[in-house]
Amino acid sequence: MKKTIIASCILGGAAFCAQAQSNVTLYGVVDNGFLWQSSSTKLGSTSGGRSVVKMHSGMWSGSRFGLKGSEDLGGGTKAIFTLEAGADSTNGKSQWAGGLFTRQSWVGLSNTSYGTLTAGRQYTAYYTLLSPWSPVNNRTGHFGAHPGDIDGLDTTYRTNNSLVYISPTVAGLKLGASYALGGVPGRFNAGSTWSVGLQYKNGPIGLAAAVQRINNSTLGGGDWGKESVTSNDGSQRGVSALTNGYKTAQGQQRIAVTGGYRFSDAFDVSAQYSNVQYVPGTGSKFRDTAIFNTVGTVLHYRPIKSLDLAGGYSYTHATRANGVSSAAQYQQVTLAQYYSLSKRTGVYAVEAYQRANGKTLSDGKIVTATASIGDGFNSSPSSSPSQTAVGVGLVHRF
Repeated sequence: MKKTIIASCILGGAAFCAQAQSNVTLYGVVDNGFLWQSSSTKLGSTSGGRSVVKMHSGMWSGSRFGLKGSEDLGGGTKAIFTLEAGADSTNGKSQWAGGLFTRQSWVGLSNTSYGTLTAGRQYTAYYTLLSPWSPVNNRTGHFGAHPGDIDGLDTTYRTNNSLVYISPTVAGLKLGASYALGGVPGRFNAGSTWSVGLQYKNGPIGLAAAVQRINNSTLGGGDWGKESVTSNDGSQRGVSALTNGYKTAQGQQRIAVTGGYRFSDAFDVSAQYSNVQYVPGTGSKFRDTAIFNTVGTVLHYRPIKSLDLAGGYSYTHATRANGVSSAAQYQQVTLAQYYSLSKRTGVYAVEAYQRANGKTLSDGKIVTATASIGDGFNSSPSSSPSQTAVGVGLVHRF
């Protein structure tokens, strides 16, 4: 739904029309399906896992509704905004507690010559610049994100109180930077998040590199799922079977490179590499910096206009630290099929398998690594080293 407003002004007794055109769009996604997973247990548990079949919301594209708009201010400048709320479309509840527009809520200015500056709750420059070649494109982050979304290449992470600048594209290059204020009295950097990145596109080739740093608000380490400005709500958002032992980190750092090549309108390939570090503080339940390296690739093929097929593989390897001599490894394979019934409606199927090996930390204890597919199973990982999941569903966009 679009609404256009034409404003007229009268100034100094002389009537004239100053027409400033505003556009506001209501948009959304409703996605419901059925999910089967081979083993489901509570995060942190290594026993009692059982297979489960259930209806699930947002396996392909998170259910949501939102408002976005712009006003032409003249001279190539526009005022822009987005308010976006997540929903669980299986029961009608808000996707996350603690607010309404928790997916995005920002306002800003864009200019064709100088770029875009926005303020509010939004994605970081790190994600924005890397996302064209993210592992979730054409596969869904629920199944296809790198294990636990360890490198933040899905839409899991958003920052509150943030400023984001994205430059215009010049000779194929685009720059970006973001900074989120922590708001901690007397400690400017505590609770803050910053990122910088560079993107390059030239015809069928694309490449991006970015770094992101998250500083927890507690001095000696704290539960970053609860206290970091990147949490989606008051829960431990982003904590998974991979990172449960490092949620008391004082800081997190992500360095990532993504890229791709489009061979034709029907076939393209993308690849990703990331280095993720969890830095301990005086109050952390681990003593050494934990490092995870991930490589992944995705093949996407469209044999006919209405059918998209994709397959991907990723390998995540932790370094030996904190008394762990056999470091955890995670291998994941994901397949996806999407058939368009119309421009706005489609049916899909996704399949994934993950195998974990080695040891990791959980609440300060060394445990056997367990599997957790993508980022849709962070709160219900496997109780064993392997996990299989299959999902089918229907998605409609408006």
